[in-house]
Amino acid sequence: MKSNEIHNIILLGMVYMTFPFDCITDFIFVESEISHADVILIPGSNHPPLMEEAAKLYKNGFSPYILPSGGYKTQLRTTEWEYLTNIGLSKGIPKEVFLKEDYAQHTLENARFSLEVLKNNRIKFDKVIIVCKAGHSRRALLSYQVTFPISTEFMVFPVVDRYEITKDNWYLSEVGRKRIMSEVQKIGKYFGDFI
Repeated sequence: MKSNEIHNIILLGMVYMTFPFDCITDFIFVESEISHADVILIPGSNHPPLMEEAAKLYKNGFSPYILPSGGYKTQLRTTEWEYLTNIGLSKGIPKEVFLKEDYAQHTLENARFSLEVLKNNRIKFDKVIIVCKAGHSRRALLSYQVTFPISTEFMVFPVVDRYEITKDNWYLSEVGRKRIMSEVQKIGKYFGDFI
């Protein structure tokens, strides 16, 4: 074999070599193609872009309802539900579009209590959109999947968080690495008993 052939094989191998932690990227960051759904779910947060994106989805006809969830207190001393709902109202979303869940203290409770709200209001949940932070998308999806009936179809609409963490850059900053590796740990703690 000639040296230039060996060089080309090495270069070809480098092209196909992936970052050693791509498996974490593929696991943590979930994104779906979005289509019409029965409801848009937002796990608790004080991150305005979540509601801003949910409002756009509503205005574009993707769902008749938005269910923000969360009883955790924000910096404004409101629940996450109230905080997110107020953002939605300021974006022109009618009050009757919002369903209320303002007790949940973590993502599994967001899912459990949201399901109760949907059942109590007799709202279908055959097909739902989850609007969540990109780095939280796997844990959010798993939380709803282990709570809702297996027949429910989930679509995930990820939103970049305030740290601008994405699947392409999470490992390039200390805050990105800490937050994403924290997600990996939380998934183990959350779902070990479900397996």
